[in-house]
Amino acid sequence: MSDEQNRIIKLEEMVAHQAKTIEELSDQLAEQWKVVEQTRQKLDRLTERFLTLEEQSLDAPAITRPPHY
Repeated sequence: MSDEQNRIIKLEEMVAHQAKTIEELSDQLAEQWKVVEQTRQKLDRLTERFLTLEEQSLDAPAITRPPHY
């Protein structure tokens, strides 16, 4: 094989390897995006729950000393 043919083969191998790497990275990014979305949804639910509990605590009667003090 000539040097040019070897060079073309190496370039083709490099492109194939890079294409595989890009596909793997894309899959990982998609998976991480799912995790981020799930975490965001959990945070939204927890924030809503916290705000609800905070509102309920504002409506609670004031803490007073029992009469035997």
